[in-house]
Amino acid sequence: MKIAQASWKGDAADIAPLAALQPQLVLAFGSVGMLGAEGMFTRLTGAFPGADLAGCSTAGEITARGVSDDTLVLTAIRFDGVRHRVAEAAVPAMDRSEAAGRAIGAALKGDGPGGERLAAILLFGKGLDVNGSSLIEGVIAEVGAAVPVSGGLAGDGGAFKRTLTVTPSGIQADAVVGIGLYGAGLRIGHGSFGGWVPFGPARKVTRCSGNILHELDGLPALNIYREYLGEYAKDLPASGLLFPFEMLDESHASVGLIRTILGIDEQTGSLVLAGDIDPDGHLRLMHASTDKLVDGAETAARRIADTLGGTVGDGLGVLVSCVGRKLVMGDAVDEEIEAVAAVLGKSATLTGFYSYGEIAPFSTTTDCKLHNQTMTVTFIGET
Repeated sequence: MKIAQASWKGDAADIAPLAALQPQLVLAFGSVGMLGAEGMFTRLTGAFPGADLAGCSTAGEITARGVSDDTLVLTAIRFDGVRHRVAEAAVPAMDRSEAAGRAIGAALKGDGPGGERLAAILLFGKGLDVNGSSLIEGVIAEVGAAVPVSGGLAGDGGAFKRTLTVTPSGIQADAVVGIGLYGAGLRIGHGSFGGWVPFGPARKVTRCSGNILHELDGLPALNIYREYLGEYAKDLPASGLLFPFEMLDESHASVGLIRTILGIDEQTGSLVLAGDIDPDGHLRLMHASTDKLVDGAETAARRIADTLGGTVGDGLGVLVSCVGRKLVMGDAVDEEIEAVAAVLGKSATLTGFYSYGEIAPFSTTTDCKLHNQTMTVTFIGET
């Protein structure tokens, strides 16, 4: 497996070393401004005529050097024995999320181009007007729960106005893209961890619909949320990134998932969350400090090292972390990338982005979920 990477801001770019690799796959993560620049897709397809393109816009770009904004990071990959296939689907409205996932899953399931088994899927897609939970469920309904799915939902720098997805057919606002990886020679590991701390009482979900939270304890969810946020309430929905919900089951035990607030509805008093909510469960608010978030990122990486027998080695680390974590850490955000890099080692190339939703299995299973406010790490290598 050979990897080359380039990152740039503005018009200055030297991607000749990447093209010389003759990559089969190029991952592109960048700001809306960079990816949406006139002629960008033509430029990329011209530079990599034999490669599939996949990626999305971000709320911050990740490499081993740390976090950057308003840049474009290209990671060119040439596999030795692993094969891949790329599929794309449109999500014109939120209620089409599961159908889009099913279309991706149907295109990727089964054997690979040379008869190899499907070993994993990377999934990237629009970050607004999409139900990430339903999207993942659609993919899994086709490929089965034994195939790990990881990736994330696009960002737009925290503006929550317009995101973009890079697909083999173009750079689009309403698309999702899936990359199927095939073959017994694939080395893959996953890790995810939050680092957020719960506060306040658990509140019963008394009315919800998918990812729309209408009531907690029989009261409008927005009213309760504003009460807890105090002075931060005036900055909603943006300030919601600093105070996500922890999902609890009927007995108030954590289910290991966090939900971010993406929007509010003043008329109905409801909250729009980034993923589905358990209608029989409970929710509790959370907050965090930089130290705890950095520790969480390190834990995510260590889970990969443990899975792979303690030695990670050469390969690609795809890091997807929530924009809410970036807002909490501020200028110290590089620390969580450094923590992951220290665990994965210098032989691993890092790429990724800050997102509006993270996709990863729970660490001990292939039960893939939409995470919020979480650092997720996927390591890809070859035996």
